[in-house]
Amino acid sequence: MQPNHAEAADSRAYVTLMMGEQLCGVPVLVVRDVLAGQMIARIPLAPPEVAGNLNLRGRIVTAIDLRCRLRLPPRPGHIKPMSVVTEQGPELYALLVDQVREVVSLRIADMERNPPTLPPNWAEHSLGIYRVDQQLMVVLDVEKLLQFDTVLAA
Repeated sequence: MQPNHAEAADSRAYVTLMMGEQLCGVPVLVVRDVLAGQMIARIPLAPPEVAGNLNLRGRIVTAIDLRCRLRLPPRPGHIKPMSVVTEQGPELYALLVDQVREVVSLRIADMERNPPTLPPNWAEHSLGIYRVDQQLMVVLDVEKLLQFDTVLAA
């Protein structure tokens, strides 16, 4: 069955992931790779959000701990983070998340503004929300998550 091009034009694909109990989405067009169980080398004097560096096929990738960036409690020891790799300019970044789920396609018109009850640590990094399977999916603003001047000033 061929996809309807008009339908495809008014929808957007997201990689869904979990941060604690919160369902999140990242636009699939900004995702370069998804990795599990990578060795991360610490970087001395780096901000707390920078978990370290990892090697992706010979390229150095800066790993950002989204739990720290979103001011969430530390990841429980039994949860091994997964990496969602994205590119900003010439640099690669791995967003460390609790779990990567699936890719979903959602209608652009169904995206809603952040509700006033969304905690500020989520709202400042969110493009909006979707209601998916009776859950709120926060669409993360990857560009804003990687603005380190904001990180250092916080």
